[in-house]
Amino acid sequence: MNHHAPEPVAQDVVDDLRARLRAFRPVPLPGGWGWRRGVDPEYLADLVAYWADSYDWRVHEDRIRRLPWTSTATRAIHQRSPSAGAQAVVLLHGWPDSVLRFERLLPLLTEFHVVAPCLPGFPFATPVPGYGMSADEMAVAVAETMAALGHDRYVVSAGDVGCDVAEALAARHPARVAALHLTDVSQHHFRFGLPGDLSEAERAYVRRGQDWQAREGGYMHEQSTKPHTLAAALGDSPAGLAAWLVEKLRGWTDCDGDVESVFTRDEILTWVTAYWVTGTIGTSFTPYATASTGSARRTPPAVFTIYPHDLVNAPREFAERFFDVRIWREERAGGHFAAWEQPARYAAGVHDAARLPAA
Repeated sequence: MNHHAPEPVAQDVVDDLRARLRAFRPVPLPGGWGWRRGVDPEYLADLVAYWADSYDWRVHEDRIRRLPWTSTATRAIHQRSPSAGAQAVVLLHGWPDSVLRFERLLPLLTEFHVVAPCLPGFPFATPVPGYGMSADEMAVAVAETMAALGHDRYVVSAGDVGCDVAEALAARHPARVAALHLTDVSQHHFRFGLPGDLSEAERAYVRRGQDWQAREGGYMHEQSTKPHTLAAALGDSPAGLAAWLVEKLRGWTDCDGDVESVFTRDEILTWVTAYWVTGTIGTSFTPYATASTGSARRTPPAVFTIYPHDLVNAPREFAERFFDVRIWREERAGGHFAAWEQPARYAAGVHDAARLPAA
């Protein structure tokens, strides 16, 4: 086993998790709402029962630990190409997931040297002083990791929080970032410092974004303003943690309301258990609570792959205010976790970005 892999979880942690799950106390709630007021209580109770008595973390832990891990500034998956001179690609995940987002993608990128860092404060990452980092600080850690691995120039592929890290990385190290592959324009761009000369299409996008924030953005407001209060609850209750995360897995994927059409039950619980056993739900809130300094003035060429069921999709003209957009593709299927949901289409975007520097 790779000695850089995450350590096996202590058995007493696994036993404690199972005991907490078996002691789950459902909260009385009005019936008949399904998922309209958040997690469906009946689905959650069934999932918790399965987690307590049928799910086996050790099976999934073994698979995770067999990934090609390395550890420098932060722990990362480092899948080397057979060709020493291959292009390097950095994969940056977001919230509420981890590097597990890329498990289905890795077999499709074997011609590249692929590095998928565990963002500091997220599952499997090397612990850092201060217990969490802003997107800007994460960019420093990613750059240090790439330098330590011998990759001086690379394509950066990202979504969600990873997009903020990618922008910060391009701003700090423009000579190292050969190209960007992004699945969204960070919502920071319409929430703060909005330009005054928006087109009608851009104004419609901002209205959609503001409506989404009003209807769906409560999690972001809480995680950015009172993250420690939320962390105390979610870090002590695995059922609460599952409710918080699984509602997002269902709501943010292209699943037509059936989250288990995108994730098996074991896959859902592996993503959730990764947060529980590493104790990282609170530190994963840090990039929400700590503002980024903004985008680069001169950005590398960028490819955007836009998925119809992602959170709030910007029009190309808005993206071009902040990025040197060379390719803009709007896909027919997929959502927020595109590398997991549509790995082949996501891989195509990475390949497009890798070809840009030579174009």
